[in-house]
Amino acid sequence: MEQQVAMAAVKVLLSLCCVGACGLAMNLYYILWLVPQRVLAEFRMQGISGPPPSFPYGNLADMREAVATAKAARASARRRPGGGGIVHDYRPAVLPYYEKWRKEHGPIFTYSMGNVVFLHVSRPDVVRDINLCVSLDLGKSSYLKATHEPLFGGGILKSNGEAWLHQRKIIAPEFFLDKVKGMVDLMVDSAKPLLKSWEERVDRNGGITDIKIDDDIRAYSADVISRTCFGSSYIEGKEIFMKIRELQQAVSKPNVLAEMTGLRIREHSCHSCLVSNAPWTAPRMAGPGAFVSRQALQDLKLGGVHIPKGVNIYIPVSTMHLDPKLWGTDAKEFNPERFFDVRPQLHSYLPFGAGARTCLGQGFAMAELKILISLIISKFVLKLSPQYEHSPTLKLIVEPELGVDLTLTKVQCLY
Repeated sequence: MEQQVAMAAVKVLLSLCCVGACGLAMNLYYILWLVPQRVLAEFRMQGISGPPPSFPYGNLADMREAVATAKAARASARRRPGGGGIVHDYRPAVLPYYEKWRKEHGPIFTYSMGNVVFLHVSRPDVVRDINLCVSLDLGKSSYLKATHEPLFGGGILKSNGEAWLHQRKIIAPEFFLDKVKGMVDLMVDSAKPLLKSWEERVDRNGGITDIKIDDDIRAYSADVISRTCFGSSYIEGKEIFMKIRELQQAVSKPNVLAEMTGLRIREHSCHSCLVSNAPWTAPRMAGPGAFVSRQALQDLKLGGVHIPKGVNIYIPVSTMHLDPKLWGTDAKEFNPERFFDVRPQLHSYLPFGAGARTCLGQGFAMAELKILISLIISKFVLKLSPQYEHSPTLKLIVEPELGVDLTLTKVQCLY
């Protein structure tokens, strides 16, 4: 009798486990497939299509395949004589899937990663309306917020709504032009050790040397921010930024599982400037930010497109910067003269973001780099080293995977 009762209890327990497992499976299917499919259907009704997703990771497999193919093509090109040249347009190397989908579906298309739906927008009129939107219902994309939390926390880069507004009101006055002007001498002081170390190295090598500049430029930037913003010593600032760099490397690879609803565990860069109008041109050609990302925190209508709540909006910066309809037939050429008379329009120039969430540190970064470049070219003639290998990669920002190698020649005094 007791054995029969025990067997019955086991059967009931197994039945409950089966019911629970089925319920969990159905819930995951609803979250990971039915919900995003419903959103994608709303876009299709508006004539906006995209690559068909697969369960449960959406278009992630297609993206990985495109990147692997592009990487193999680059490796093959490097092995050919003269095949390792510099191509300013990094999109085929870094974002090949976007190039493929844009050709197939036009300047506005959808795709998904897990249960997260993205709207890719590169049509100027829609981009303009997105950038003009000041509603708190349009916030920063929450995709990868869980993955990036160790680096950004609840700071201004990732926060939304009133939390973002409160932080911006506190921080913005510290980057007003009069404050930045007062930091110029400190920026010069930060540049002196860098220039001295380069001069010593050039002198030791007979007036010319090759140098990989990445770590030196990061150290300069760390020192500037330590001096101007925190009052920290150079050593303390250097330690802080080394840890930040390590965090950047650690969180640069997306963790799709952590980003799927129901499965979450928890969630400045403008170093491409020259002098005069070149600070406008260099970020257009090779700005570090690959996207301007936003998220519809409520249902919105922007540029005539109805965007359901929760959709992540990605504007590809490089596509806007290299569009010949916006910049002319020489859009892929480094031409600072284009900025002499005309400043770029809101929807076409996005190295510091755009709209209400434009980077607060824009003026600070421009001043920092104008000073550094001015001092460098007063002492050295620079050109790319024969050792330089063009290697753009996306690690939160677009950066040279193999670094930047320059040949420095000491400027000869003419008097």
